[in-house]
Amino acid sequence: MTANYVESFEAFLLWLSELLNGHLYEGVFIAALLETVIPPIPTLAIFPTAGFLASQNDIPPEGLIPLIILGASGATIGSVIIYLVSLRLGRVVMLRYMGRFRITEEKLVQVETWFEKHGDKAVFLCRIMPVMREMISIPAGLLRMKAPKFIIYTYAGSMVWACVTILAGYYFGEAIGLVAEPLSDEHVGSP
Repeated sequence: MTANYVESFEAFLLWLSELLNGHLYEGVFIAALLETVIPPIPTLAIFPTAGFLASQNDIPPEGLIPLIILGASGATIGSVIIYLVSLRLGRVVMLRYMGRFRITEEKLVQVETWFEKHGDKAVFLCRIMPVMREMISIPAGLLRMKAPKFIIYTYAGSMVWACVTILAGYYFGEAIGLVAEPLSDEHVGSP
């Protein structure tokens, strides 16, 4: 079973890199939406890769703005889907589903208590934290957070996350490009 999972995961990463390489802007939107709805997909494989590919394709920094907006939009739509599913299905069904990921009722109670204490800020803050990015939609839906507030805080947090991670990938790609370029005679110096 583990070998099949690894092969499937590798196949997914290959598909993802081909999608982003061939359709960068559309690809980041689709990948962000999918990574939010399907939790095992690592968010850190998407945005930095998109930023890196943008740098390698000579996209100027201002060309990252639509990439960031599309990434945050895809993540927000995915989060709204999870929010609506949690809102509609309720606690019992969600616990049964989350049990597959070893999330117990005690853990859910802890998250709900924390969520009630921190409220709206919890959605914003969790959208910029790996793992919690995908999971925060569940207590928000179960505790019936107002949809407009959920969407606003989710989008704001997703914008921060997309901006930081896409820029990190972009400037990493730029740094590699600087290192990979041979030095000209004027930079080498003469003996």
